[in-house]
Amino acid sequence: MTEPTNADGDTSGPLASDSGPARSGRRVFAAVLGDLRAVDGALYAAVAATPTPTLDRALRRLSHAADHSKVSLAIATALALSGPRPRRAALAGVAAVAVASASTNLLGKHLVRRGRPDREAARVTVDRYVPMPASASFPSGHTASAVAFATAVGVVLPTAAVPLGVLASAVGYSRVHTGVHYPGDVAAGAVVGIASAAVALAAAAATPVPGLRPVCSTAPATPAMPSAPE
Repeated sequence: MTEPTNADGDTSGPLASDSGPARSGRRVFAAVLGDLRAVDGALYAAVAATPTPTLDRALRRLSHAADHSKVSLAIATALALSGPRPRRAALAGVAAVAVASASTNLLGKHLVRRGRPDREAARVTVDRYVPMPASASFPSGHTASAVAFATAVGVVLPTAAVPLGVLASAVGYSRVHTGVHYPGDVAAGAVVGIASAAVALAAAAATPVPGLRPVCSTAPATPAMPSAPE
């Protein structure tokens, strides 16, 4: 096919002028994406190259414990046995984990098929190794679930927000430390986790469980005013 021309045979008409900014925008986007990947890889390499023998075993164990959200589910079980409000927090947290898991495994990893890091090339010490998952690297499912649980539980039970937030951060970092994720995967997983918690909390507020107060309800009931004497 020949290129569209104007009456004088010039190929620099409207079609050509419209495609110029589009091509330029794509080039800029590709350049920015390349820079971000370079920074991501540099951060991964820096973590891999930093000797931390004291932390290696602890973070490897934490990463293992976070498989299939075992840590979050154990905490949810303890909360469920601790009274009505912790029970509401546990339900919200488990619902958020379910949303985060579905979002990462059924959507995110299929849309962005990023390969896993090369631990051997980065010279990650074998003392940090956990099994390398076969799924795509982006986003981090462990991080998404941990952050979703911490966020949802923290909204319902504010006293748990800080310790669970610290735990979720440690889980996310452990995935980089053990060499199975880039830092960018973890950052994206945290965003997915926060969004998943928001979805779970909104759904819980819209459809409260019978026998339990809505998870976002914190205001005490207004006492009835005594009627005036007749």
